Amino acid sequence: MKCSKNEQQSQNLYIDNNLFFECADLVLPWLSPPEIANISFTCKTLYRISKTLTHRRSLDASRSLEKLCIPFYNAIDAHPYAYFRYTPSQILNSSSTSPQRQSWGSIFDSAGRPSEQLGGHLSVSLMDESGESVHGCDCSSCEEVDDDGFGCPCVIYCEGLGIVSECGPICGCGVECGNRLTQRGVSVKLKIVRDRRKGWSLFADQLIQQGQFVCEYAGELLTTKEARRRQQIYDELASGGRFSSALLVVREHLPSQKACLRMNIDATTIGNVARFINHSCDGGNLSTVLVRSSGALLPRLCFFAAKDIKEGEELTFSYGEIRLSSKGLQCFCGTQCCFGTLPSETT
Repeated sequence: MKCSKNEQQSQNLYIDNNLFFECADLVLPWLSPPEIANISFTCKTLYRISKTLTHRRSLDASRSLEKLCIPFYNAIDAHPYAYFRYTPSQILNSSSTSPQRQSWGSIFDSAGRPSEQLGGHLSVSLMDESGESVHGCDCSSCEEVDDDGFGCPCVIYCEGLGIVSECGPICGCGVECGNRLTQRGVSVKLKIVRDRRKGWSLFADQLIQQGQFVCEYAGELLTTKEARRRQQIYDELASGGRFSSALLVVREHLPSQKACLRMNIDATTIGNVARFINHSCDGGNLSTVLVRSSGALLPRLCFFAAKDIKEGEELTFSYGEIRLSSKGLQCFCGTQCCFGTLPSETT
């Protein structure tokens, strides 16, 4: 049976359109918002594709790298989402040769959410006094380890802080081990909401019980020299009033009290949802814990619920106490003990 000329043209057009959509889906998810905006003006088809892609981006800030979608909500202005590269865990300083793009917002449904994965670790080879290699635990079956880590030799508890040590890359167990609580990514429902004064803010999208793990502060690990260089750039950009950095300096005093461990975590351009947690002068509803893993070089800064957090409540913590200038960035936490300015110190 032969097709008419019009039927053949229709079939060819159908094939061409399918190829066009498939090619667009390969390219557009890698583009930045300004690039997508420019392309959307070229033709009606690309305009529709761009709108679909923008909508899908607003549905999940994690780019499918977390088990749960973390949507954006904005009833304030025309920004449907915040654009940044997502990492579920710490990464080393991103060099100029590393990929600067990350796919996000395919116009076709993905095959599914990511499978369970271990959080990233900067591992080291541990030795005992005799020079023998030290291995982690052997609880590979995890049958004797509950969800709180009890029963695992790697676990260490600190009164008032809970778990401060977990299984790590040198251990024989997998992600299902009860002593890898903070390594499985975000496991509570969260949402990112636009506020007229604070900008993007992180909210609970379910009841979070006291002591429950929320997320870690993920981003680029920087040297102090690089952190200071970036902070100068960020301060200049912030002077224009439309820029907010997410460079966090963590200091931990060692038991000798003669030195301290310093970590510089920059989530400004590469980070996770913790970059949206705002400061509160009353300490907030999140507590911070440095969690170590067997064989990992550095600890990770993790957030736990300091009290029961209601659905729809904003998540906050204290950025610190030092305020170098009374003319620093304005604080909008709204608490009775608000100082009026955000904490700041010399990076």
